[in-house]
Amino acid sequence: MDNAHVKICKVRVHQTCCPVEDIPTKVRQEFTHIEKNIRPGMRIAITAGSRGVANIALVIKTVVECLKERGASPFIIPAMGSHGGATAEGQRAVLEGYGITEEYIGAPIYSSLRVQKIDHIDKPDLNVYMDQYAWESDGVIAINRVKVHTDFHGAHESGIVKMLTIGLGKHAQALAVHHYGANGLRNYIPMVTERVIRSGKVLGAIALLEDGYDHTADVKAALPEEIFEVDHEFLERSRSMFAQLPFREIDSMIVDRMGKEISGTGMDPNVIGRIRIDGQQDGFPHVKRLAVLDLSDGSHGNGIGVGLADIATRKLAGKIDWKVTNENVITSGFLSRGFLPIVAENDRQAVALTMATCGIPVTEDFRLVRIRDTLHLSEAYVSPALMKELTETGRGEQIGEFRPIEFDSQGNITPF
Repeated sequence: MDNAHVKICKVRVHQTCCPVEDIPTKVRQEFTHIEKNIRPGMRIAITAGSRGVANIALVIKTVVECLKERGASPFIIPAMGSHGGATAEGQRAVLEGYGITEEYIGAPIYSSLRVQKIDHIDKPDLNVYMDQYAWESDGVIAINRVKVHTDFHGAHESGIVKMLTIGLGKHAQALAVHHYGANGLRNYIPMVTERVIRSGKVLGAIALLEDGYDHTADVKAALPEEIFEVDHEFLERSRSMFAQLPFREIDSMIVDRMGKEISGTGMDPNVIGRIRIDGQQDGFPHVKRLAVLDLSDGSHGNGIGVGLADIATRKLAGKIDWKVTNENVITSGFLSRGFLPIVAENDRQAVALTMATCGIPVTEDFRLVRIRDTLHLSEAYVSPALMKELTETGRGEQIGEFRPIEFDSQGNITPF
């Protein structure tokens, strides 16, 4: 298949935009809501997760400053299940990749996979764990972005509630909860979090919300008894504003890069419409063929989610650290997300294969879209058929001329 037969143009896709203007001031204002639980001399653990949350280093730095001003001694703990290869060093490296360093934050980072069993739930048979450093502290403040989850949908998905289970409970808790599959995540994460809050260790939480342009859109502090309410409120707001493609049917999707800091599954199933979990239904858009071309440096070799694609490049496959990837995939229990798809020699061949194998002729009605990644969707490249749909729905506008998909002499696609 000759890629020159398809022409694409650059478009601007309209997303929700409502950024917080002054993030440190907003964080300080919200912190006053939970400061009654802070006393001078307290050693307080602050959670830092493995997602690429907008302004996360700045938010944590500001919370550290607030705690110090009230006489407390804060420290940071990596709050992530099997990420970073499920090693203390790997998890510290993940944080450093987000700018969360001891020098910038102004507080020490204590990274360990050691946990304390703090409770047990009889039905299901489920232990409740907490990071050892957090358990030995005088209290925990959880910080996390709230958004729709990549594996399941429910009243509480990716956010503070999940952070207090999978994050604070480390690899041991991730294994225990993921043992019950996607339904276990939906049903049992809230149960575990309720026990964690009941332990008395949680002093409060800072919930973050992002708009469709990856901006911090809101910040809200919650006392322990308010965490479930705030988490659900922000989740419902996230559903209405997270970045999406305004198409239901796509013949060929080209994703320039995937990565752990982009989505917990490398590519967000809420964007590509594929979930690849037994018993869980795929959503929209319906994509006939999907090629992913590269793995981000920020993924640290974690290629989880590559199995969501039909075609990958040899360049991407060569960057995958299978020990790190397998640890994450096996912990999740969703093995197909770690399967290696058809490997193309270069970007040109990967793009051609999506068109040659999707079962329809490549005509002026062919529906092709190219995106940078599943987090940044304000700009894309589309074929004429999708351009027509975009303008008819008022969801975007053309900002470039139609031209063939371009590659260099090595077959690498022209940079986005």
